[in-house]
Amino acid sequence: MRLSTYNRYAAIACLCLLIAASGAGGLSVSFGAPKASFWTEVSSRPTGRVQGPNFAEVAEQLKPAVVNISTTQVIKGPSQRFRGPQGPQPFDERDSFGELFERFFRGSAGQREVHKGNLGSGFIISKDGYIITNNHVVDHAADIKVSLSNAEEFAAKVVGTDPQTEVALIKIDAQHELPVVPLGDSDQLRVGEWVIAIGNPFGLGQTVTAGITSAKGRIIGAGAFDDFIQTDASINPGNSGGPLFNLDGEVIGINTAIVPTGQGIGFAIPINLAKEVLNPLRQKGRVTRGFLGIQVQEVGPMLARSFGIERQRGALVAYVQPGSPGERAGIKTGDVIVEFNGHQIAGVHDLPRLVANTPPGRNAGVRLIRQGQERALRVQISDTPKKVSRKSEPGVPGEELGLRVQELKRDAAQELGLTNSPAVVVTDVEEGSPADESGMSRGDVILEVNRHQVVNVQDFHAALGDSANGKSVLMLIRRGDRTVYVGLQPET
Repeated sequence: MRLSTYNRYAAIACLCLLIAASGAGGLSVSFGAPKASFWTEVSSRPTGRVQGPNFAEVAEQLKPAVVNISTTQVIKGPSQRFRGPQGPQPFDERDSFGELFERFFRGSAGQREVHKGNLGSGFIISKDGYIITNNHVVDHAADIKVSLSNAEEFAAKVVGTDPQTEVALIKIDAQHELPVVPLGDSDQLRVGEWVIAIGNPFGLGQTVTAGITSAKGRIIGAGAFDDFIQTDASINPGNSGGPLFNLDGEVIGINTAIVPTGQGIGFAIPINLAKEVLNPLRQKGRVTRGFLGIQVQEVGPMLARSFGIERQRGALVAYVQPGSPGERAGIKTGDVIVEFNGHQIAGVHDLPRLVANTPPGRNAGVRLIRQGQERALRVQISDTPKKVSRKSEPGVPGEELGLRVQELKRDAAQELGLTNSPAVVVTDVEEGSPADESGMSRGDVILEVNRHQVVNVQDFHAALGDSANGKSVLMLIRRGDRTVYVGLQPET
């Protein structure tokens, strides 16, 4: 009896199933055995369910050494209103991480006194009560209160702060030994590893969240030491200063910042960076770093062509502080620094850290490109001075307006549609300054000052005339495809 085509296929299928079920001498198909011991262990469990790491055991061991921090600050100054960021800014070696947050706010008329309560987190690193947290958690604090997981409370004092790395060291005095957490090696952290964050989000008390390491070496515009661990472990206001752990229970980061408009995007300071500053903070209350006295910015493709650089590299000097080591060495605005003390400068973020890590008093070699020609200079690095208001720095025309400018070369001006003339572009606007209040921002191209055409920085300085004496200034600026007049009134 002949089988139909359908019956033949059905018979073959049944035969294959029988062979597979027999288990002896039959056909077998393998997709490869899992290599990871974790998955091998899971496959042997009776339930067969895939389970993740046991966060509960790790968290239970670590929570006693994680603290909640509350502070009271008395602030005298202008009232605040929200302000969106205006894009990349030149690096100032004196800028601190806290100023990254301040860039989202601007001053408005009227002074007031504010008693501000601040919430944060921290972790104990010594049995006698030393605690690591963020600088912005305790900055300007009149009172600091630390709460342990067992509800004990202590008054704390600031031992030392480092605004550039955003690390602070505080201390409490307890009558007994305190639980501590070990510090790990953030250089060994791999992207994709599990991490645990413990902190005090929104003042709710100790909260444990988990995620993975999303990225390393993130640059978020925080200054010279911009090198963050990115994680999707939930981090919120109040988590600042709290620890980020690996599954070995070691601190590998200090939770510091979030992207308010994003989800699952938090940033932590690598613990290896914090380790470098702990001894100076404990011994002297501050960190001594090298200072060159310049501001630098990224060299984009357009600027690379404008400044005669064959490829995108180096750090473009946007400002040289009068009397600084950089000025004494002969560094000028418009120079592109491509090497410092034997280290190549691949991008703008390389230079500030190299300078900061150079001991004050040390001589360093600088190679730069000026007008297409490479030059070599020697500079003696000094100690970082205390930051002063830019409006009070003498000898810088335009400072009373809160403006910094640099020359926009002919090719770059052409790309912006500014005929064939070079021009002057705004590189920095001080918040709350006359320029800021008038609406000026980075990237504005200044065409005229007080009805005088401006094609270079010298023209700009000369045209300001009597603005230092309080006289108003009229500027014609180009912003995108619009040309508008702007009036500025210098502060008296």
